Amino acid sequence: MDINEKRIAQALGVSEAPDVNKANLLKYRIFLLDCLDKNTILVGREDFRWEEKYVFGYGDPAEYKRLKNNKPSYKDEYKLIDITEEGTQDNDLLADVVRLSDKKFFYIGLSWLKAQDAQSKDFQTLNDFAFWAVNW
Repeated sequence: MDINEKRIAQALGVSEAPDVNKANLLKYRIFLLDCLDKNTILVGREDFRWEEKYVFGYGDPAEYKRLKNNKPSYKDEYKLIDITEEGTQDNDLLADVVRLSDKKFFYIGLSWLKAQDAQSKDFQTLNDFAFWAVNW
């Protein structure tokens, strides 16, 4: 078992990193709510699904700029409000976040977010969650 798996197992209080399912996601949620600093600035890990065609250059730049007014972008900065209990989907937890630039609220899959500051205590915690949610 590698160090990431050990941290994931420890977060869930088990000896091995378990499969991703609703019950385990909700256990992880409790761990995350206990340890994440809600003042940590979050950003997208990579472009969000809706942004792909614009990021790779085959979408209209003007349309992209317009859509970013009402949709979350991986380039935006967010603060975590909550991680919803009922909102597990696609082997992920839904983060309730507020965009700092305009105070708009969004739900974004938590595995799509990371701490902006790589030195933040939350950076590794969020990376471990994303690694687990994507790979198990």
